[in-house]
Amino acid sequence: MSSRKAVCLLSGGLDSSTCLGVARRDGFECYALSFDYGQRHRVELDAAMKVAKFFGVRKLRIARIDLRAFGASALTADVDVPKNRSAEEMQQGIPVTYVPARNTIFLSFALAWAEVLECSDIFIGVNALDYSGYPDCRPEFIEAFERMANLATKVGVEGRTAMHIHTPLISLSKAEIVRLAVLVGLDFTLTHSCYDPDAAGRPCGHCDSCLLRRKGFEEAGLPDPLVHTL
Repeated sequence: MSSRKAVCLLSGGLDSSTCLGVARRDGFECYALSFDYGQRHRVELDAAMKVAKFFGVRKLRIARIDLRAFGASALTADVDVPKNRSAEEMQQGIPVTYVPARNTIFLSFALAWAEVLECSDIFIGVNALDYSGYPDCRPEFIEAFERMANLATKVGVEGRTAMHIHTPLISLSKAEIVRLAVLVGLDFTLTHSCYDPDAAGRPCGHCDSCLLRRKGFEEAGLPDPLVHTL
């Protein structure tokens, strides 16, 4: 079993793209996994394809599932995306942009592909510091999923390997993520972070994700090459 292959979850956003860059920097042969899950726009999938090509992944898979069947999120249902919220407001409760069980579902798909590829490493760009209150971005969730993965897989039960969920961004501020992205050579113009882009795919500049991204670049002392509609 190769220890150098890795399945990397890739949305095309700043965090997941940086995470992929870290995996490449660390010598992994990367297999990128993205999702067409019924999200309100496809801009992020276009970004994921560009980032995957940029980092030279071995293969990109786009899994198609429809989380619109359950709704209950501003990203998969006819619900307004919150705009112009302060940092304090973002930390109060779980926002409507949370997609129920999304990271659990995504990691389960990554786990299945990792078994097929006979690799024991999965990378996910979750962040528990500058984040919008999502429960499935916390270290406790990742640790619990990793334990479950080693109970649920053939290789885990047979004791041939141990699945490991890599979260290199989990304790970083958004500014630190921006600086890390520079170190791994990410082209920021390929990424997409906005929850509510316009018809041309331009970021709104006002949703939580846009505001957190702006905060990260400002605190890192670097310009964001993406033009925001203000």
